[in-house]
Amino acid sequence: MTLLQSRPNQRQQSFRTVGQGYRTVVLLALVSGLLLLGIGSRLVYLQLLEGDRNRQMADENRIRLIPKQPERGKIFDRKGRVLAGNTFSYSLFLWPIANTKAEWPRTLELLSQILKIPQQEIKRRLEQAGYTSPSLVRVTKGLTPAQIVALEEHKSELAGVEVDREAMRNYPYGEVAAHVLGYIGELTEEELDRKEAEGYRLGDVIGQAGVEASYEKNLRGTWGGQQVEVDSTGKVLRILGEKPSQPGKDIYLTLDLKVQQAAEKALGNRKGAIVALDPRTGGVLAMVSRPAFNPNWFARRMTQTQWQDLQKREFPFVNRALQGFPPASTFKIVTTAAGLQSGKFGPDTVLMTYPALHAGGFAFHDWNNAGFGPLGFAGAMAWSSNTFFGQVGLGAGEKQLISWARRFGFGQRTGIDIPGEAAGLVPDEVWKRKVLGDDWYAGDTIIMSIGQGALQVSPLQAAVMFAVPANGGYRVKPHLFKEKDKLQNQRQAIGLKPATVQVLRQGLRQVVTGGTGQVLNVPQLPPIAGKSGTGEDPPRPHHTWFGAYAPADKPEIVVVAFAENSGGGGGAICAPMVLQVMQAYFQPNPPKQPKR
Repeated sequence: MTLLQSRPNQRQQSFRTVGQGYRTVVLLALVSGLLLLGIGSRLVYLQLLEGDRNRQMADENRIRLIPKQPERGKIFDRKGRVLAGNTFSYSLFLWPIANTKAEWPRTLELLSQILKIPQQEIKRRLEQAGYTSPSLVRVTKGLTPAQIVALEEHKSELAGVEVDREAMRNYPYGEVAAHVLGYIGELTEEELDRKEAEGYRLGDVIGQAGVEASYEKNLRGTWGGQQVEVDSTGKVLRILGEKPSQPGKDIYLTLDLKVQQAAEKALGNRKGAIVALDPRTGGVLAMVSRPAFNPNWFARRMTQTQWQDLQKREFPFVNRALQGFPPASTFKIVTTAAGLQSGKFGPDTVLMTYPALHAGGFAFHDWNNAGFGPLGFAGAMAWSSNTFFGQVGLGAGEKQLISWARRFGFGQRTGIDIPGEAAGLVPDEVWKRKVLGDDWYAGDTIIMSIGQGALQVSPLQAAVMFAVPANGGYRVKPHLFKEKDKLQNQRQAIGLKPATVQVLRQGLRQVVTGGTGQVLNVPQLPPIAGKSGTGEDPPRPHHTWFGAYAPADKPEIVVVAFAENSGGGGGAICAPMVLQVMQAYFQPNPPKQPKR
């Protein structure tokens, strides 16, 4: 009974189970169908609608653009000695697309610790390139061995960070000719905005001063690069395309390394400048300015020690060879020319000299406060008599004096092919009334006649002035690019009579044989002609000058030395500097490369 009764119950339960299973299968089939439909539609969407975009993203993650910076052109002296070249060092780059934006902060934090570069600075470079950029972005160059080891140790934590070898600017003689050569530096964001149309890019370097800036187009070269396919580890699988970089052009300067080194040594640590040039062509043989700087510091990241050293120097980036100062008695060359060319004085003129000249209630003293008795032009030049040249200036008149100052090139830039040149100043009646609100007086003419007052002349302009009597009456255009030696328009006649040139030459020679420049009268060198100067700069100590050329009968070189606020006399302070430069030119020895 029990058994019989149990069967119908079992059958009913079985029927219910079977029904439930059928419904489950149907339900699963419906769900699976919906899932397959969703996946299929997504695949259709990804393949058909988003296919191009996804292929691009995949390509970007496996294709890398490796830019190749061109090697910068070298800078040589006139005899082919390297003044600025290139060495190879290791630089650190970021590959932005290798990480997501969220992954980069930890990497940047670690890099900042290793490189000692603020994290924000590295981040700024990354953001400037863009987080999805496939191109490498330079962070720094000139990695130290210790930094390279540290980067290798943390390689697993530095995805998207790479170290590569590239050329870096090198100045083998350190501070030698720093103001001439200039320096390079990476483009700032503002500079990049202005220069991007010219082919410059993020991380590019550009000449910031001197020849590096003036001849940037010659020196920079053209970027190249590679497009490569990489695997998930960053290993290069194949090169997809390549464009070789084009190195910049080498340039040759008129500088003579031996003469430059001698000028550097002669000036020492004094504030001032020395300029040497060829009076026949205007080619600059040497140009020194102090204080100076080491351009190598800017070719790589400057250290804190270097920055502190630079801050201690007084305006180290100012090229004093191109800035104006009172020319003092060197200007008596111009006063002589103005007097003789005016017709008011002849080559044989003799004037009485006095303790002082009086004009407008002021006394203008001779430097010895006694006068020198009767003197001609040559004797007055030798002894640098202020009262003699004051009389010549008054006799010729301020208009003649000012006119000849400008003919010699004062009050205007020489046009030398490096930036930073000042025009100087030749004051006149219009300038005085505008600036000082006063008329021009006889005292102004006397002051100008002896190279004092508001008159401003650069050491380079003074060298151009000395070149005029040296080359027979021509104003040269100074230049540093050697190719310009061949140009025909590098000098122009200023209208001096042969008799005037002869008087100037006689007077300048007598300065050395029997006047304030006798330190240059040495038998080991060809005959030298020159002129000293002492420029007032109250309340500070006065400036000193000495300019000279040699050989006196057929000049090949002009040298002008200037010492800022040195005190003393031009014959005592600056003439020995000129002597050292002359010795290097006429008695050259192989230069010894200084330790850096």
